[in-house]
Amino acid sequence: MTRKQETPQSPVERRIEDSLTDRGGFRQPLSRRTRQTKRSVEAYLAAGVMPRYMERLREIEPGIATERRRLERAYRVLRDACGHDRGLFSQRWRTRAHAWRFDRLNQLIREHNEWYPLEARLPMDPRTGDYVRIRGRSYRRAELGPHWVLEQFPP
Repeated sequence: MTRKQETPQSPVERRIEDSLTDRGGFRQPLSRRTRQTKRSVEAYLAAGVMPRYMERLREIEPGIATERRRLERAYRVLRDACGHDRGLFSQRWRTRAHAWRFDRLNQLIREHNEWYPLEARLPMDPRTGDYVRIRGRSYRRAELGPHWVLEQFPP
């Protein structure tokens, strides 16, 4: 039986083979994803930072939930205070809905609507000239106001 004689590797071939091997002690080949991932300082820094649109959404969602709980509490208190007088409750609730302030949340929502497509790198739809929909919905969020309060808690 003749053995195939192995040709010695050149220094370049050894270097290439070595660069495709994990040096973590296992000497296993690196995955295709690891080999093809672009390595740069920018990519490294971006990987450790949550994008601003995610931070903003993490402020908007709990803010809306908090306002909804506050409104629900105010709704119950006013309903109990008015008793069976539905007309009085309706009038007072509408007045309270128009007086409720959402300035901070609405500012975040405006920033989201303005910057989200750029920060999330949404592609444009050439037919509409607008950014593509996400799961069939627009990325835009409606600002909160009296209409939202009365929709959530009708008088």
